Amino acid sequence: MTRGEYFLPVSRDEMIDRGWYYYDFLVVTADGYIDHPSFGSTLIARLLEAEGYRVAILAQPDWHSAEPFRAMGKPRYGVLIGGGNLDSMVAHYTVAKRRRTRDLYSPGGKLGYRPDRPTIVYTNRAREAFPDTPIVIGGLEASLRRFAHYDYWDDKVRRSILFDAPADLLVYGMGESATAEIARRLARKAPPSELTDIPGTAYITDQVGELKFHRADAPGYEAVCVDKAAYARATKIEYDEHDPIRGCAVVQPCEGRYLVVNPPARPLRREELAALYALPYTRQVHPMYKNGIPAIEEVQFSITHNRGCFGGCNFCALAFHQGRMVTSRSIESVLEEAELLTHEPGFKGYIHDVGGPSANFRHTSCQKQKRCGMCKNRSCLAPEPCPNLDADHSEYTELLRRMREIPGIKRVFVRSGIRYDYMLQDKDRSFFKELVKYHISGQLKVAPEHCVSSVLDYMGKPHFDVFLKFWRQYQKLNEEGGTEQYLVPYLMSSHPGCTLSDAVELAEFLHKNGRTPEQVQDFYPTPGTLSTCMYYTGIDPRDMSEVYVARDPKEKAMQRALLQWSRPEKRALVVEALEETGRTDLIGYEKKCLIRPRKGEPYGQPPVKPERPERPERQPRRKKEASGNRGRRGTPTAKPMAQKGKMSPRKKAAFAKKRNGK
Repeated sequence: MTRGEYFLPVSRDEMIDRGWYYYDFLVVTADGYIDHPSFGSTLIARLLEAEGYRVAILAQPDWHSAEPFRAMGKPRYGVLIGGGNLDSMVAHYTVAKRRRTRDLYSPGGKLGYRPDRPTIVYTNRAREAFPDTPIVIGGLEASLRRFAHYDYWDDKVRRSILFDAPADLLVYGMGESATAEIARRLARKAPPSELTDIPGTAYITDQVGELKFHRADAPGYEAVCVDKAAYARATKIEYDEHDPIRGCAVVQPCEGRYLVVNPPARPLRREELAALYALPYTRQVHPMYKNGIPAIEEVQFSITHNRGCFGGCNFCALAFHQGRMVTSRSIESVLEEAELLTHEPGFKGYIHDVGGPSANFRHTSCQKQKRCGMCKNRSCLAPEPCPNLDADHSEYTELLRRMREIPGIKRVFVRSGIRYDYMLQDKDRSFFKELVKYHISGQLKVAPEHCVSSVLDYMGKPHFDVFLKFWRQYQKLNEEGGTEQYLVPYLMSSHPGCTLSDAVELAEFLHKNGRTPEQVQDFYPTPGTLSTCMYYTGIDPRDMSEVYVARDPKEKAMQRALLQWSRPEKRALVVEALEETGRTDLIGYEKKCLIRPRKGEPYGQPPVKPERPERPERQPRRKKEASGNRGRRGTPTAKPMAQKGKMSPRKKAAFAKKRNGK
């Protein structure tokens, strides 16, 4: 594995410097250009370059006109458009819908370099610039919005992004294989209308006709807009068919036309992943950015070793994007990248992370998945681990051991998510021991999210006793190793199914255990998750049961405040929440109380100190009778004390002699 020396061209001048007077594909991205394999647009661009195509990069173009899209000329085969590594609306707005102050994927971390919903905006400009050129959209933003979906920021159901972004095709998930196949066919002059049989793609058609794949019909856009039960049913179908082995093509009517979403592409094999990550990335921010791009800081000395996640968290979009089937790079591929990092400018001996969606996943959760796909109605880990679960960390442990031995590497850290419930299922504790001993820098961050079982069931997380078991073992391993490392739990407030009383129960647990949460995340209804479906519909799509949802901003604020009860600015909300739940017993001076009452509040007043009992009148001390001297144990001594004023006969004789001068 070698480091690349050249960036892909970003201007006409850079094309000419390469001797190019034409190019094949234009890759448009809403992120600044960082030539690093952690960025999806860069992976796709370098892959196409490796396939023999000429590729140009258009990063964060001025979207106010079509001219920036024409600046490098017309591409021969197509335009590929992505909305960036992070969903644009999440990047721009907090859960309270307030504008953020920074954009880590833009020059200098400043806002304003890309619009809201850039995939839609860029696609319309590209179509204006190149009316007859094939356009393909992909990346996270397109992937999660491929079906009709609830949009939190508009607070309504929006149709598939393909109807608003006038592209010919949509690539979803990890799109390398689909993009490579699309490129080959476009280079052979195949019209986009014929590219309907590629896994991992979606398209719009006037007539469905005969499909290459088995078909599953989902409730249409018009139905899911007015009927929340229909929306929940559609969500269940979309999730069930998101499987590369047993999945069907999902057809969803919309305004007289049809959206067709083919089954996902199979995950890349190890040798394919190894080849992909060995491409000549410069691993740097393009020099046109004088103030850099902050996003490079988190990934510059980190390594991605896996893809996919069978963890099954309902609030996470990974299952709907990368899929539940885990695949990973070979040990040799990862070690080659680690060795390469030791020669990078600025490397100080520390690998910041060897991770992925869940760092300790290296293979499918069971052997059955390779033949039959993922189970429709069963989670691998929650609420109980599947009996077929293959919890084996031996390969990951070997990978970390060998990485520690590379000359120039001082420490290797694991900072991305660790599934502690999966780790506990491994009977061999080697990985757990070595994680604590070698791969934690003072603290380990894990995500129990809550402590109430019913809430955790809606989240798709294991019950809290699993976390407590992990916590005890973590403490024990630190004691055995003579280390003092902390466990930092991530918690979530206002998730569907969580009531105000549930939030109080979590606050009680934290207070009892002396924990002050470092991070509390309000539930954020992002597209493409089961939890977002629950939030919008009040229905659990897994069984169509009713779900309580905290939508009122005041209640959401109270739930968050309860988890931060010690902050003075949160006190008023905490009091109100405790009053509403009838738990004013937690306001007072007892050990269990969250906060103390203030003067004038009708809550637990300080306990009255008991009056001291009057002392009895002192009796005069009785004189002790002479009873001979007493030894250490209170027993009389052998020699009685001589009586005062009397003299022994011997002393009398001696005194008389002295008196007589004898």
